[in-house]
Amino acid sequence: MRDRMNVYFPPELLKQITELADRKKLSRSAIVEAAVLSFLSPDGADRREAAFTRRLDRMSRQIQRLERDVGILAETLALFVRFWLTVTPPLPNEAQSAAQLKGRERFEGFVEALGRRLQKGQSFLRDIPEDFVRKPSEEQGA
Repeated sequence: MRDRMNVYFPPELLKQITELADRKKLSRSAIVEAAVLSFLSPDGADRREAAFTRRLDRMSRQIQRLERDVGILAETLALFVRFWLTVTPPLPNEAQSAAQLKGRERFEGFVEALGRRLQKGQSFLRDIPEDFVRKPSEEQGA
């Protein structure tokens, strides 16, 4: 036997329940009952904790990749600037305007090449193997 219970949901939540019921070909009552049972089950907290743990682990890996990528980009830029400053002699005043024009032209070419590469989904950072980049603390321990 079942007892009737009237509950009130925000319109957006009721819409989600209705859409899920339609997709699963179940009644809205069955969807709400399953949700309540899941919430009240003794292992419900464990399952929620496991889900949070999985999400946190995924986010930690994403942050580690971001830290790796930012480190690679910073080192790449620093190496390029050091090299450029080392090998580029100062220009005489009469060559400055021609060099600026050529620099703008080269930069536009660079931006176009970068745009094409990004449109194709190519990435310099993806070309670098994960195990190739080591932290200084890992190198000292090796």
